[in-house]
Amino acid sequence: MPVTIKDIAKKAQVSVATVSLVIHDNDRISPETKKRVRKAIKELQYYPTRSARGLVSKKSGNIGFILTDDHFSRSEPFYTQIFLGTEFQAREFEYYILLTTISSNFGQQDPLPRFVLEKNVEGVIMAGKVPDIIIRQLEDIKMPMVFVDYYPKGKKYPVVMIDNIEGGLQATQHLIDCHHHRIAFIAGDIRHPSISGRFQGYKTALEQANIPFDEMLTVTNREYPDRENGYMATRQLFEQNKQFTAIFTCNDAMAIGALQYIKEMKLSVPGDISLIGFDDVESDLSLDPPLTTMRVPKVDMGVEAVRLMVESLQKNNAYPRKVLVPVQLIVRKSTCHLAEE
Repeated sequence: MPVTIKDIAKKAQVSVATVSLVIHDNDRISPETKKRVRKAIKELQYYPTRSARGLVSKKSGNIGFILTDDHFSRSEPFYTQIFLGTEFQAREFEYYILLTTISSNFGQQDPLPRFVLEKNVEGVIMAGKVPDIIIRQLEDIKMPMVFVDYYPKGKKYPVVMIDNIEGGLQATQHLIDCHHHRIAFIAGDIRHPSISGRFQGYKTALEQANIPFDEMLTVTNREYPDRENGYMATRQLFEQNKQFTAIFTCNDAMAIGALQYIKEMKLSVPGDISLIGFDDVESDLSLDPPLTTMRVPKVDMGVEAVRLMVESLQKNNAYPRKVLVPVQLIVRKSTCHLAEE
């Protein structure tokens, strides 16, 4: 027979109501009584369900996780790792994560996710860039939100961001330390705050090294930072007939596309062109050559997002915080020192 709340009350020699109050951490119960009840719960291995708690607290015990379908359908390991981080941390707080995707073209006529409509989540974590319209609709119903790897301009919400400026600076500085001065930069939509931050870091590193910024060495108009656009952006660089010895791509997916095009041009990485990415996804190690990149603690980003969400729920979003996660340079075989001419 499953252990019930009555069994706990009997063992701890308290009322059923007292056990319920201890489960919900009510301040009316003395520390001594709480200790006795929790000891009984542990000894009898009783696990109160979230649904049972919800009958009293009117809370669902669920947190929504929303990202656009293009992030999901393109097999983005980046956001998969962030999602795993949210799951790991949610368990610590006894929450469940409910995942859904929305169209990147989400519009006024599109329905909100079912877990929002049915009031089955206490808050929503938004991963990556999402359409402004869904943010406004969630604001209208006063849904608590936390943003990861994206933040809407002019809004004040808890957010977890990569230290993109520092990461862009370190990546570019690594190439400069390898004696490269003609360094190209390719990216997706420059309006995305993560990409614009990396671009800013790139330009700052050039400026600090007294290397003139050359706009013709940048391609930042690709719609999405995936392999295909990495390939196309690299082709555009070559078609612009600008001389360069290294490429900094805004993420590893674009680096893989760049590597493919460089090889098709019968050039060597890193012999002819050094290549550095950003993210450090698992496939980097299987590339030929293995990719030098900036490691992003993706799981940690998910962990921080849940912490911010729980903090927001407890404090009613009074003081939204921004968490910057650090990055780390991982040097592999796709970059090398430029040979002296």
